[in-house]
Amino acid sequence: MTEQTPVNETTAVKATPTLPDAQTVTEIEHYTDRLFRFRCTRPASLRFRSGEFVMIGLMGDPHPETGKQKPLLRAYSIASPSWDEELEFYSIKVQDGPLTSKLQHIQPGDEIILRPKPVGTLVHDALLPGKRIWFFATGTGFAPFASLLREPQTYEDYDEVIITHTCREVGELTYGRDLIESLKHDELLNEVIGEGFWKKIKYYPTTTREESPKMGRITDLMKSGEAFKDLDVEPLNPESDRAMICGNLAFNLELKEMFEEYGLEEGANSKPAHYVVEKAFLD
Repeated sequence: MTEQTPVNETTAVKATPTLPDAQTVTEIEHYTDRLFRFRCTRPASLRFRSGEFVMIGLMGDPHPETGKQKPLLRAYSIASPSWDEELEFYSIKVQDGPLTSKLQHIQPGDEIILRPKPVGTLVHDALLPGKRIWFFATGTGFAPFASLLREPQTYEDYDEVIITHTCREVGELTYGRDLIESLKHDELLNEVIGEGFWKKIKYYPTTTREESPKMGRITDLMKSGEAFKDLDVEPLNPESDRAMICGNLAFNLELKEMFEEYGLEEGANSKPAHYVVEKAFLD
């Protein structure tokens, strides 16, 4: 259930000093006992490219001897597009994790630390022009693509947008599924990008543990040819296909190896090519 409460003078008053680089949480939604998303205010000076990430966090526990606190910061992809007035993040919950054990309990009106220095490789500038763009995600790796799926340039640059999302359980697909469904009814995006822009999207969710309409790891489904048959497309080739990867280390490495076999070359901001991988964090 989405929790939304207005941030007024009462909720903004804190017993502790304001955090450095503080932004205020405006909305929370929990999907499973492992996943949630939240929105917060956006610094007026922050400019970023859809697909980039920033460092966010909270203050750590006081040192037992000195009482001093240090910020706990982690890299988080910005899930909202570059034009959004607020920032959205999609997070995992790790019960004994230094940051997420605390972050999962934030409420509207609370403050988080946000270092406004966006960076990252999952941006359109790092890819050569192509006809079809593939987004490959596992778990919370969907976040940068949540941004890019709401970015007008994605549909200006490509005739077809394929998003694959592999999770262990069905509930872990909710965030991505709901976001893609919402694009159909987003009046602003349909006006800015063009009525029915979302028809360019092919969504391919799979699960590896819990029973679902499509079971299996996307890499296995690609190797067998099943994924391409289901999507009614040819295997990736350097002439027409571009790709972005954001997932766990094994997933990233396996896809990179497959892409090299397809003849695709890895790109970067300084040297655009056929595909890019986000190396800053792992799901």
